[in-house]
Amino acid sequence: MSDLAAVAAGFGQLLHEAGVPVTPERSARFARAIVLAEPDSNRRLYWLGRSTLLSGPDQIDVFDRVFAQVFGGLVDPADHRGDPNAPPPAHVRPGEERGSGGGRDAGASGHDAGTPSVPLVGSATSGERGDDDERLVPVATASGAERLRTTDFASLTEAELRALAALMARLEVVLPHRSSRRTRRSARGDEPDVRATLRRGHRTGGDPVRWERRRRRHRPRRLVVLLDISGSMEPYARAWVQFLHGAAAAAEAEVFTFATRLTRLTRSLRTRDPQLALTRAAAEAPDWSGGTRIGAAVGAFNDRFGRRGMARGAVVVVVSDGWEREDPAELGEQMARLSRLAHRIDWVNPRRADDRYEPLVGGMAAALPHCDAFVSGHSVAALDEVLAAIAAG
Repeated sequence: MSDLAAVAAGFGQLLHEAGVPVTPERSARFARAIVLAEPDSNRRLYWLGRSTLLSGPDQIDVFDRVFAQVFGGLVDPADHRGDPNAPPPAHVRPGEERGSGGGRDAGASGHDAGTPSVPLVGSATSGERGDDDERLVPVATASGAERLRTTDFASLTEAELRALAALMARLEVVLPHRSSRRTRRSARGDEPDVRATLRRGHRTGGDPVRWERRRRRHRPRRLVVLLDISGSMEPYARAWVQFLHGAAAAAEAEVFTFATRLTRLTRSLRTRDPQLALTRAAAEAPDWSGGTRIGAAVGAFNDRFGRRGMARGAVVVVVSDGWEREDPAELGEQMARLSRLAHRIDWVNPRRADDRYEPLVGGMAAALPHCDAFVSGHSVAALDEVLAAIAAG
């Protein structure tokens, strides 16, 4: 019963067999409503079903009967074999009062008699379980996708890492904008357009009745990501490569990896298959899971790419735990150079997710004074904070 799609489809099928014209679209709408509303009781689930599955008041009685059968534990909707016309236990709709002579005592289970609780998978049947075994609606529990969103990347299995691709594809990278040197015609522009004004003046005998104006164009800033793929960051690097696979295509990001050397992976990540992108990244970066020379890597980026224009006015994201094997002073010096070129620098450290973490290691302490944001990025949910930092002007 924990499979939301199976529950919604099975319940809709039973209603259809009972005479309610439930379509697959309505069943899908019911499932989406459960995900959005997250009902914490059968009472709320009942009203979600009524508002999404029914099309007329004449269907309410049949809906009540089938709802009591399915979510009262009498019928498994996955079987699609229940008899919807079988007499259900005495019940009332949520919100109505039960008379003194009507069926079971509503207080026996501690729940609304009209919305009986659903037994969990593997729990006792309705005739065997006690009051302590009853639960609220299991379909409102976290789905697999929701669990993946909050799970630390380092705790994911290989199969779960592959499943991240669908969640990563939903993330949207929004970049801050910068003014361009180019201008465009605009009625609210700040600069006068002399040529356009003179051309328009030909229509009025050479007298420019109205001044035309121009304003500067705006374009998104460049996104540059430096990803640490050393041994201490390897569990997070694989997940981040999948995220950058989408970011590289959507935001045209420049992606570099480093451990003991700097490797540019922008071209390798511009493929539709995220697994192929991960394979190419591992093949092109010979120092994968190696040591860490953050200062040397940032210095190589500054010398070969940054000062030549790639970092000028860009948003630079460094993903690393800050474990520097060499002199931290070099990292501080290179980060100072980078900060003079870039628009902003955001440092992503998965260790920051731990409340006990303090950025006291040499590399992290040397880099932080030159960073505009310090976030964790240890899970899909934590990537929202990373995206917010990138979008900040």
